[in-house]
Amino acid sequence: MDGFADRRMKIATYNVNGVNGRLPVLLRWLDEARPDVVCLQELKAPQERFPLAAIEAAGYGAIWLGQKSWNGVAILARGDQPHETRRGLPGEAEDLHSRYIEAAVNGVLVGCLYLPNGNPAPGPKFDYKLRWFARFQAYAASLLAHEVPIVLAGDYNVMPTDLDVYKPERWLNDALFRPEVREAYRRLVDQGWTDALRTLHPDERIYTFWDYFRNAYGRDAGLRIDHLLLSPQLAPRLSRAQVDRHVRGWDKTSDHAPTWIELDA
Repeated sequence: MDGFADRRMKIATYNVNGVNGRLPVLLRWLDEARPDVVCLQELKAPQERFPLAAIEAAGYGAIWLGQKSWNGVAILARGDQPHETRRGLPGEAEDLHSRYIEAAVNGVLVGCLYLPNGNPAPGPKFDYKLRWFARFQAYAASLLAHEVPIVLAGDYNVMPTDLDVYKPERWLNDALFRPEVREAYRRLVDQGWTDALRTLHPDERIYTFWDYFRNAYGRDAGLRIDHLLLSPQLAPRLSRAQVDRHVRGWDKTSDHAPTWIELDA
């Protein structure tokens, strides 16, 4: 890739849990945080219902892959138009879920993903999750072979370690925490990817998701399931990684909080 970014970049991932229903929250956060690139998941909107006019009015270009009722992913770029390089994950032609989109933005290849939840486990949904994860691993390895700056950002629906879940013993049989899923994540990272948030906060309990039920946010009973993985060409530029957890406390907000990194020039 030409044009490797010569300025600082802020890249975020945010499962909005319905881009139209949460649009005021999204626009408020974009105005406050001013990220350069945003990966959105769970648009819950068909292709023609993406709120492009409002996004553009906020100063962002966008590409998106919508789907009625569920799923859906998008990439936004501040003051720029993402150059789309892929939509959909290769390897299973009959899989019609809108879960992956990719674009080049300012010299960085950005992959936005929404990995399947997989519950109940075991069962067909869990089997699909593992197949999707295997396809993603294979594709991620092919990306690394290009030796270019890449970030794979999104809702991975996996808590990699005990440190990423408030009460690990309660989640042992959940599809987000089962050994097969954590092992799949470990194999992915071991390809050479850097888990940005965990790298800069190795021993800290940092969550990106709090359920709507049982006052989970108030009790800080959270999960870390939104991740940004950096290729070896991008990892040396990592300077900050944080979660805008206060956004989870806003009115009519998503059950996820925006998670972001800053890259040095």
